[in-house]
Amino acid sequence: MDDKDISTPDSVTQGSGTQDTGTQDTGSQDTGTEDTGREGSLACRIALVAGATRGAGRALAVEFGRAGATVYVTGRTTRERASEVGRTTETIEETAELVTAAGGTGIAVPTDHLEPDRVRALVERIDREQGRLDILVNDLWGGEHLLTGSVFGKKSWQTPLADGLRILDLGVRSHVITAALVLPLLVRSDAPLHVEVTDGTAAFNRRYRENLYYDLAKTAPIRIAFGLGQELAEYGGTAVAVTPGFLRSEQMLAHFGVTEENWRDAVTQDPHFAIAESPRYLARAVAALAADPDRAARWNGGSTSSAELARTYGVRDVDGSRPDALAYFEDVVYGGKAASPDDYR
Repeated sequence: MDDKDISTPDSVTQGSGTQDTGTQDTGSQDTGTEDTGREGSLACRIALVAGATRGAGRALAVEFGRAGATVYVTGRTTRERASEVGRTTETIEETAELVTAAGGTGIAVPTDHLEPDRVRALVERIDREQGRLDILVNDLWGGEHLLTGSVFGKKSWQTPLADGLRILDLGVRSHVITAALVLPLLVRSDAPLHVEVTDGTAAFNRRYRENLYYDLAKTAPIRIAFGLGQELAEYGGTAVAVTPGFLRSEQMLAHFGVTEENWRDAVTQDPHFAIAESPRYLARAVAALAADPDRAARWNGGSTSSAELARTYGVRDVDGSRPDALAYFEDVVYGGKAASPDDYR
């Protein structure tokens, strides 16, 4: 549950659906000049990024830190113990250090969000140390290892039941447990923000996501944001579901055998990877949303993408581009339009 990273649509790159959204943008030229001046926009804000070991969660935590926030980062992979994802190269301690290095205060708390007592202890600690919580990011997942053998290319009844139920635990149950136990603290904020990170918007996920368990896991967070939007409205709060496009997460880069510096070499293996975006793209966009005083009117109860948020807030990716992977897949991959990924950057 610490390793959420959003990948390409399943039927396009079967076996590489790693939803892990980290900050591996070292070596890239950062030309996103629209982002200058946002440092400090979240000063004095307290955030919890649940599932911040790597991928989108790590990127979001670091970007909140860059904006001045105190960020609690949780996950199951530490320097002493790895989660079932099996990657030891990213840890929550490292994420917390990156948050602090970016200008915020990073606090690592090892937490399995399927264990209610652990989540209660986390909430009690934040309450004791800060007295409130302003931002909750539910970026829990960690089911990539189940996708290739048990999901992609299989009917639901061909998926081992234990694997299917584990996908629902990781992608749905963990989110519900976290929301149920954290929101009583979140609503103390003067402007509570709850962000659900998933794969696909409500519009994009009208298309069946190939396998019942995966479809449920990626659609449920959208409904969670919709429902919590209704409940948070009386507190002046905002709940929103967000998705990256084709994410250049740590696991996706490893799948293709490339790094952030030479990621375009993977286009020879999958031409659609040309539309890929860095984890920081979504993170910049969500940080801008978090600093928006009108965010409830714009986003409450809805779902949106990194590209839509980028257009709204003037955000660009680390290379200066503004990729729109979901539009590319809708128009070109599924719609048959004659266009290239460059037309959507």
